[in-house]
Amino acid sequence: MIEPIPYVIAITALNAIDSPGPGLAVIRALREGLGTGLRIIGLCYESLEPGIYLHGQVDKTYQIPYPTAGAGPLLERLQYVHEKEKLDLVIPNFDSELYNFIKISVDLNKLGIKTFLPSHKQLEIREKINLAKFGKKHNLLVPEDRIIFKADELEKVAADLGYPLVVKGKYYEASVVHTLEQASKAFSLLSVKWGLPVIAQKFVKGTEINIAALGDGKGNAISVIPMRKLYITDKGKAWAGVTLEDNTLLDLGRDFIKATHWKGGCELEIMKDAAGKLFIMEINPRFPAWVYLTAAAGQNQPAALVKMAFGELVEPFDSYQPGKMFVRYAWDHITDITEFQQISALGEL
Repeated sequence: MIEPIPYVIAITALNAIDSPGPGLAVIRALREGLGTGLRIIGLCYESLEPGIYLHGQVDKTYQIPYPTAGAGPLLERLQYVHEKEKLDLVIPNFDSELYNFIKISVDLNKLGIKTFLPSHKQLEIREKINLAKFGKKHNLLVPEDRIIFKADELEKVAADLGYPLVVKGKYYEASVVHTLEQASKAFSLLSVKWGLPVIAQKFVKGTEINIAALGDGKGNAISVIPMRKLYITDKGKAWAGVTLEDNTLLDLGRDFIKATHWKGGCELEIMKDAAGKLFIMEINPRFPAWVYLTAAAGQNQPAALVKMAFGELVEPFDSYQPGKMFVRYAWDHITDITEFQQISALGEL
């Protein structure tokens, strides 16, 4: 039986939609790995994030400013939450919010709120616009790409890279396009939604594999779990997947952690081509939405992160269970309209 640990931990990314955030998976792993003494504080952006209303998982939720508001308003809001809840740790789980959380991490630590996050430099080197350069430096395969600021650049880029072409948003989303018209439409949608630049990447045909990894900030990979996607949504998200036993994938995850001295959770999106070559398509700087599978397979990455955040020495995991599968599903959660009204009006529930 796991001894209860009386931590108060704040978690973001409570949106369990068709493109789910990692928040609820992180919470599930923490509750399983750290016992019943946890108090989980949800941090939301919108009033209809499902995690707000799942009171068996989230004890209380506070609305926080959008990342575009900057670090100052975020710190001010977290100070208010801390006064109410006495936070011990905060785990942000969205790419777009990490810059602000890293920026205020020193201020949070002064308040007694711990974090376990990469640095701004670590965040920058794996950004989509820098990924190809990073791959060349460390002898890692990354598809050729182009950074685009104007739609009229697409014709030349397509001539260089060929069709099909992958057009990616700065933070999220990607479209595989086959014509200039489709590429222009994707550029327009992604630039409006996520800002400039947009990335055009050479298409690689193969098997989609994701690697969830956890680094200690000193170059050591505490956990590496590879997963093959079994079912993919129209947004490219894994709706089912299975853990793999493959030393080349484990080595790739360890190589990334060693090269960057990554601190915290991350996800490598890999394409394995017909020749067995492993191309890094993206590196996400936080836990993936399927991170609970790491706990189910024997390496609870969120729980290990919490232990390291509190100064505990965590040895690298040496085994996990291959063939462990997840299947995501939809569930209608019933609540009362007064709860929606309260979070909308007061910013907390």
